[in-house]
Amino acid sequence: MTNHPSLSGIARQLVNQELVDETTAKEALATANDTGTEFISALISTGSVDAKAVAQYVASDFGLSCFDLDSLSLHSVPKDYLSEELLSTQNAVPIAKRGSRLFLAISDPTNSEPLDKYKFSSGLSVEAVIVEEDKLAAFRTKVQEQRDSIGEDLGASFDLEVDETGEDDDSAAIIPDEDDTPIVRFVNKILLDAIKRGASDIHVEPYEKIFRIRFRIDGVLEEVTHPPKNMAGRITARIKVMSRMDISERRVPQDGRIKLKVSKTQAIDFRVNTCPTLFGEKTVLRILDPSSAQLGIDALGYEPEQKKLYLDALANPYGMILVTGPTGSGKTVSLYTGLNILNEPDTNISTAEDPAEINLAGINQVNVNPKAGLTFAEALKSFLRQDPDVIMVGEIRDLETASIAVKAAQTGHMVMSTLHTNDAPQTLSRLINMGVPPFNIATAVSLIIAQRLGRRLCSSCKEIDTDIPREVLIDEGFEEDEVDSLEIYKAVGCDKCNRGYKGRVGIYQVMKISEEIGKIIMAGGNAIEIAAQAKAEKIPDLRESALKKVAQGVMSLEEANRVTKD
Repeated sequence: MTNHPSLSGIARQLVNQELVDETTAKEALATANDTGTEFISALISTGSVDAKAVAQYVASDFGLSCFDLDSLSLHSVPKDYLSEELLSTQNAVPIAKRGSRLFLAISDPTNSEPLDKYKFSSGLSVEAVIVEEDKLAAFRTKVQEQRDSIGEDLGASFDLEVDETGEDDDSAAIIPDEDDTPIVRFVNKILLDAIKRGASDIHVEPYEKIFRIRFRIDGVLEEVTHPPKNMAGRITARIKVMSRMDISERRVPQDGRIKLKVSKTQAIDFRVNTCPTLFGEKTVLRILDPSSAQLGIDALGYEPEQKKLYLDALANPYGMILVTGPTGSGKTVSLYTGLNILNEPDTNISTAEDPAEINLAGINQVNVNPKAGLTFAEALKSFLRQDPDVIMVGEIRDLETASIAVKAAQTGHMVMSTLHTNDAPQTLSRLINMGVPPFNIATAVSLIIAQRLGRRLCSSCKEIDTDIPREVLIDEGFEEDEVDSLEIYKAVGCDKCNRGYKGRVGIYQVMKISEEIGKIIMAGGNAIEIAAQAKAEKIPDLRESALKKVAQGVMSLEEANRVTKD
């Protein structure tokens, strides 16, 4: 090993290790001194040094951990410790918090200033983690962009391109209020950011000591910001104004709607509900994107045989198609995908919903209003007097609605609706328990679709999971003869996804009412007997469908268990 007396510290060590030549090291030192930057930063910027090799050596030499930032999702960064000033002035990023310890990604451990600054700012014990300089620079930029996308400072100025015409009577125009401009801009930005990140819901939640906003992204809630607690009332009031609610009424729940025009050709609807809690009104905004109904059946995740059953049922001139699952399982999109297929000039389609979530041209949509006497049952009676071909009922909630829907399906109409049950066999039992005669169910219902939504693995970063024992896979439900050839993928996380997942995919149980299942229904059979017959007819249940998605590499086993395992 050669000594280089003209160099000192880490520069000399890197040259001694032959990770950089002496000339390059001297030039980097000179640049660092002239510009006031870190030596490692100046060195990597020359483009002639392997950043990964430098990071690994520096970590080993200083006894620190080395971490690959490519494996970290932006959404995992502890947002409470992202100071705009420190992000812009210090070559470091907080990447995790564990108890009273804050882990700080740095590339040059000889510079202690970032550690001191973050320790003072956070009041926590700060531990350094070595990362590659080029990745640190890119990650800092992305973190700053994400932080700015919501703007945690309510006084920040945002330039939004929002159509504020408000010409639609059912929409609330986003009009700046001179007295409350920061609040107006903040709320607008929250709505736009939720759309950009693909959120399905926004939760605005006041508590005793904090006020937080969460997005539901790919079915999982995620905290995005903590505005000052004293702003909670003003933010909620702004949303209520936009939703055309009574801002003076805080004691009872209210429902409203917002139409946000994000461009000349695209408008997004928000269904808004407020509910009084101990410390103020909680507000939830459901994001309704009309384009989701235009995805087409191929994008929903049906297996080929399931897709065929659905299309065959839609091709029938009469009968009932029921879609079942919990709230947020994609029932509405499944129904509207079917309606879109049937939406032709020679077909009269009417829907009764509470409320209509997706607007489609060519379909007559009715919002039920029980207070005014317009119930699902009354809407159905009206539809049957208007020469219908296809009727869609948002939800079958009572015997009267179920009876009318069943009779419509028996008298030459296609009827589509939803129920809240766990699987397809339980749907038939639920109708019987409502009081619908078994004979009517067996002759009217043609297809039942039970569904869930699971997070889809990111195709950019998913990796094969080699740590799952063979016995575990068999216990999970895979067949013994397929286990040895299975490739199970796991979520990793990158800057293109949300913790290893990107988007969602449907998991379905599509059960046609066969002659044998019909006999069980008319004999007063229960859900267990119907499920046994469905299994005998090789109809995959939700669990089997989820495992098929796992085997296809579309979903992780962890996600399949979250969505379908009891």
